[in-house]
Amino acid sequence: MIAARASLLALLVCWACAAFADVAVPPLSGRVVDQTGTLSSDTIASLTQTLRGLELRKGSQVAVLIVPTTQPETIEQYSIRVAEAWKIGRKKVDDGALLVVAKDDRKLRIEVGYGLEGALTDVTSKRIIDEIITPRFRSGDFSGGISQGVDKIIGVIDGEPLPAPAPRRQEQEEPDSFLMSFLNPLNPFSIFAVLILGGVFRRLFGRLFGSVAAGGLIGVLAWFIAGSLIVSAIAAIIASLFTMFSDTITAPTSAGPGGRRSRGSWSGGGGSWSSGGSSSSDSGGFSGGGGSFGGGGASGSW
Repeated sequence: MIAARASLLALLVCWACAAFADVAVPPLSGRVVDQTGTLSSDTIASLTQTLRGLELRKGSQVAVLIVPTTQPETIEQYSIRVAEAWKIGRKKVDDGALLVVAKDDRKLRIEVGYGLEGALTDVTSKRIIDEIITPRFRSGDFSGGISQGVDKIIGVIDGEPLPAPAPRRQEQEEPDSFLMSFLNPLNPFSIFAVLILGGVFRRLFGRLFGSVAAGGLIGVLAWFIAGSLIVSAIAAIIASLFTMFSDTITAPTSAGPGGRRSRGSWSGGGGSWSSGGSSSSDSGGFSGGGGSFGGGGASGSW
């Protein structure tokens, strides 16, 4: 009997703890995270494009989160937890902002990073909430309220002098990396191209001079692409050797079954290439830049 009472008491304690547990912070899966199904896919796409444009233009990051409730926490407590977890905005610039809407609680908050507190002040944030967002929420226009509220936040950020966004590494290096892949001696496309070019040069100029000519051409091409004499010299030597001995790669070899001679073969090792599967920053690749928040911003209700 005592054991049964203890088990019942433990079960009640577990239920109570679960009831009063804090709402989990959702993963940052995009610039707009809607856990209520309030926004249409078109609205989310439009907001995402607008917020992506802001980041490309100014470097600042703004995100939107819609949850059913923040209970038992207040929206202020919950939004700062989200801000600290997502780290919206650039590190040491702290130019992030977060719009949190608790739909069932009928509350919302604009959380502002340290770097934007001089422009997106508590007063300005409160005016955006009271004059732009909540009037539309009261009429049921959540998409319009969030979209126009985000536009106003962006307008304020655009007027703030901030460090220019750093050039994106991938966009800078992608063309060169694509061309450099063809200089890789293990690339099947490179081997095939050198074999064809070497065969043509060897027929025109003979084995020795054809190899030198093919190597020289590949070396010049490598220098033009990579801008490195070392890379171009290595590419020229490899191309010359391929050209000189390519006939041994493709020439017939020992006789196979039935007296028929089988031809030599080569393989690139089953290699394959990929452009990296580039995708938008909101298809799993978007993340906060390390920005910090100190509780600046404003809250409201409708």
